Amino acid sequence: MDIKDCFFLGKIVKKYSFKGELLIKLDTDEPGLYENLDSILIDLRGSLVPFFIETSQLHKSELLRVKFEDVDTEADADSLIKSNVYLPLSVLPKLDDDKFYFHEIIGFTVEDKNFGTVGTITGVNDSTAQSLFEIDRDGIEILIPMNDEFINKVDKPNNTIFVETPEGLIDLYLEE
Repeated sequence: MDIKDCFFLGKIVKKYSFKGELLIKLDTDEPGLYENLDSILIDLRGSLVPFFIETSQLHKSELLRVKFEDVDTEADADSLIKSNVYLPLSVLPKLDDDKFYFHEIIGFTVEDKNFGTVGTITGVNDSTAQSLFEIDRDGIEILIPMNDEFINKVDKPNNTIFVETPEGLIDLYLEE
């Protein structure tokens, strides 16, 4: 399975016990959805390797405590620390029409009510306090906050997101 067929679930951050248990910091708003997994994929030097889960439980709010089959010692566990963890895209729960996963909207066109066609979404920047659409407009990057007040409609069948941004926001990126 290729990484493009998967989504990032989290990162193994530390050992939990001397019996090979590990803590995974989950990158999700709903950690409970991932408490009873049978297996996960771990990125080991660029290859996704399946690991089967013996036991798992939520630890604090965003950590998943896991015990993998055949990971029985601290040394086994040490070799997995700082590894990224993935699941197949097919595991993602279906969302309502007006909701989306970030990976789903790459390539969507953004239409602004007042400005017109803004450009094509090339990514989502979620490293800031507010996530941002990264939009390419003829080689110029435009950032629009992913704010519910700005998003009027998500048209998945036509790969288009309709927004209404504050006057002048898009023009800031186009002025020379």
